[in-house]
Amino acid sequence: MPTAPGIAFSPPATPLSEAVVVIEGLEHAFGEGDLCKQILFDINLTIRAGEIVILTGPSGSGKTTLLTLIGCLRSVQQGSLQVLEQELNGANKATQIQLRRYIGYIFQAHNLLEFLTARQNVQMALELHPQISPKQAKTMAESMLSAVGLGEKFHTYPHALSGGQKQRVAIARALASHPRLILADEPTAALDSKTGREVVDLMQKLAQEQGCAILLVTHDHRILDIADRIVHLEDGYLVQDQVL
Repeated sequence: MPTAPGIAFSPPATPLSEAVVVIEGLEHAFGEGDLCKQILFDINLTIRAGEIVILTGPSGSGKTTLLTLIGCLRSVQQGSLQVLEQELNGANKATQIQLRRYIGYIFQAHNLLEFLTARQNVQMALELHPQISPKQAKTMAESMLSAVGLGEKFHTYPHALSGGQKQRVAIARALASHPRLILADEPTAALDSKTGREVVDLMQKLAQEQGCAILLVTHDHRILDIADRIVHLEDGYLVQDQVL
């Protein structure tokens, strides 16, 4: 893949079972001086290609902070965080932006652009990749929307979609570029149990077909069965890493 000027980073191919994320001694705090509050303490975690890891813990335990650090949305302060063999402690903004192209994000609120159709929302993510032509991006977006059961909704705007359909568009957007890593923050929180199950089953199927790793934050105990491992955060500490 072509890189931006001055960026030499290009992630290696990631065979199944190879490490996608390696975290050692990661710590993070917000604020300074007397207002400084530490959020994460000595986090050590490895996530491998093809693995589905569910991250649980009470509100305020640091789950979303950890997710945003892995996703290059925050800068690493202390410890080592490697994504696709790229060390993020000390990485510049250009490197972080380049790395984000290999990560798919699925947010609780789906974050679709209301003035774009379902296809355009998915295609927009593909246009971040300079080697994909606009024609290819359109074809790939339509193919992924069909894969998530929205083949008849290419030209539908978000306001005309149900909650489950919006989340399917968000999943299609995250998976369309064949990312090496998917980060999902409470993807079923706003969905009923049937739609929530369909969404995670779909995410699991498509992600495993693409051989990427998934880190999924959830409070929804109904979907824990899709996980290979469950990791639990408590007050900023990793207190459990259970292999299923």
